[in-house]
Amino acid sequence: MADEQQKADLRMAHGDLYQEELFTDRRVGTIQRLTPVTKDGGPDTTRSVVYVGQTQILTPAGGLPITFEIDAGSLGEAALKFAESAEVAIEDTMKRLEEMRREAASSIIVPGSGGGAAGGMPGSGVPGGGGLKVP
Repeated sequence: MADEQQKADLRMAHGDLYQEELFTDRRVGTIQRLTPVTKDGGPDTTRSVVYVGQTQILTPAGGLPITFEIDAGSLGEAALKFAESAEVAIEDTMKRLEEMRREAASSIIVPGSGGGAAGGMPGSGVPGGGGLKVP
């Protein structure tokens, strides 16, 4: 059944194809221009061109790629709106990372905190609190 789901996920939407072009200033990022095309590769004038910005921020763990859509009608307008769109995407990403950090911190089980069946590590059967007695 997993194979069937994977195959369904890999089908390309032949009615929703785009030609991809990349532009960069070789400094802060790239702009990807996605021009709609028909399944034969010709221009599809029924859909709008999409501009996608890509940059990265440096974190203690390394570079974190940030991808965001830019609401623009031309490449020049996309370049002008790049910084503003990137700032919004970075802010959203930082909020999501903070939420994930909080969720991870709240799910940590501390031995001896009453999180397990016997007060120790879950499933260990060892009581918490270092209650070992030597006769």
